[in-house]
Amino acid sequence: MRAIILAAGRGGRMRPYTEDRPKCLVELRGRSLLDRQVSALRGGGVDEIGVVTGWRGEAFAGTGLRTFENPLWARSTMVESLAAAAEWLAEEPVIVSYGDIVFSAATVRDLVRSTAGIAVAYDTEWESVWRQRFEEPLSDAETFQVDADGLLTDIGSRPDSLAQVRGQYMGLVRLTPTAWEVLRETRAASEENAALDMTGLLGLVTRTGRLRIAAVPNTGPWWEFDSPSDVDAGLPVLDRLDAEQEGG
Repeated sequence: MRAIILAAGRGGRMRPYTEDRPKCLVELRGRSLLDRQVSALRGGGVDEIGVVTGWRGEAFAGTGLRTFENPLWARSTMVESLAAAAEWLAEEPVIVSYGDIVFSAATVRDLVRSTAGIAVAYDTEWESVWRQRFEEPLSDAETFQVDADGLLTDIGSRPDSLAQVRGQYMGLVRLTPTAWEVLRETRAASEENAALDMTGLLGLVTRTGRLRIAAVPNTGPWWEFDSPSDVDAGLPVLDRLDAEQEGG
């Protein structure tokens, strides 16, 4: 199983931490986000990992990871960054992760086991985090609805109530080669394709019904590879980043 980490963006919302490095090289509790992602991915069954680079791409030299460059990173979305790794996407199923998130090996394993064309990880505990960041959590949330079979029925729209938000997309997804082709074709056919982001694209595919999209709840602690003392010592750092980072 392969994985691709999307780390081309400038990470402006994580300044000043990203002034001299890509956002996935920012440290959280003494370890970079990239190190945490690689540990979780390998623990979840991934044996080959690539990174899509852009801003400060030279910082990945010596990581031992395959790199794909997005030369237009400054004016493109996650979807264009993902397209930079089209070679891998066309060959076999791939786990795709945004560069500024943390997750557990357990969640990766659940994605790997999915038989759906697309499997999307989502955070069921989103509301408590959003209430710390926003006076009104729905002001920055997107719809995320799941049916009785665990399949995604809606994502990426503006919600009218909390009942429309079963969770929030984490930026972690598994794609088959067929799924990548459907995503590519769907975006090309959309009148607003130039501005369509990942959740908008997933929403379009959901509405057309061309593929089943499995919704996989996030499970397990993202710090599972830390020692208890490391976790305790890093709490002030985590609190500061939680307060200052806007996500995305």
